Amino acid sequence: MDERELRGLSRDIVRELGMLAGRCGDVELSPVEAHLLIELEAGPASNQQLADRLRVDKSNSSRPLQRLAERGLIAWRDCPADGRSKLAGLTDAGRDWLRRLHAAMDADMARVLLQLDEAERARLEDGLRLYRRALQHAGRQQGYAIRPLAAADNGALAALIRQVSAEYGLGQGCGFMDPQLDALFSVYNRVDSRYLVIVGPDGRLLGGGGIAPLAGGEKGVCELQKMYFDAALRRRGLGRRLLRQLLAKARALGYRQCYLETTAALAEAVCLYEAEGFVRLPAHWGATGHGAGCEIAMARAL
Repeated sequence: MDERELRGLSRDIVRELGMLAGRCGDVELSPVEAHLLIELEAGPASNQQLADRLRVDKSNSSRPLQRLAERGLIAWRDCPADGRSKLAGLTDAGRDWLRRLHAAMDADMARVLLQLDEAERARLEDGLRLYRRALQHAGRQQGYAIRPLAAADNGALAALIRQVSAEYGLGQGCGFMDPQLDALFSVYNRVDSRYLVIVGPDGRLLGGGGIAPLAGGEKGVCELQKMYFDAALRRRGLGRRLLRQLLAKARALGYRQCYLETTAALAEAVCLYEAEGFVRLPAHWGATGHGAGCEIAMARAL
């Protein structure tokens, strides 16, 4: 699937769901009004909060909220934390309409699910969750970029590795003990190695990771090295994206397996590696020099 195909499928789904129609099936609510009522089910919220949740401009939620208020489905009240702000909340009539809306929409979805067997339903759920995650991560990654390490990055990368190592209390055997830490561009500027960095909207280097031949290991095995991320990158999906790019580059370079060593202190990293197909090994490979500081050894086929 490419970008144009995904756009076409997305448009088809939007049309089939009636998101371009003036009302939600038999319920006399526009799609935006319906979404607003559903959001208010969790509790009162301001216009700005609702606009943020629906990913629309505040002006595009103001008129639907006004219509809901005129119909007596919501009521405005003072915000306890800020006397200048107002919060919208459901009225009894609004809750009745919301129950009608849920019943109608659930019936529509039941008719859709009748077209699928159990295996197809599971595939649909997995695909929709993947699509939602991709959409969320794409939004959170705006302004960030992944690019090759440059010589001018040496100082910033070394500082980042030392910063993250201190944050997690990493000791002997970890990346910040590497005597070549302040000159990593020359270490990875080879035909059999790669290092990628992540930079933020302001151009600041915020993370990176590399691959190189596994020292003392078999031919065709590379090592994933020096994966470090600033806290500003976490929960944006950029670590997964960078790791997948590194594995693709390793595959293109002819490597058959990727090996890594890490520590339980980096729990988020361990979870990422496992999610991406790395399995724990009963013994360490090669001669990385990490020692007891990296007690977990993992590998995956490429």
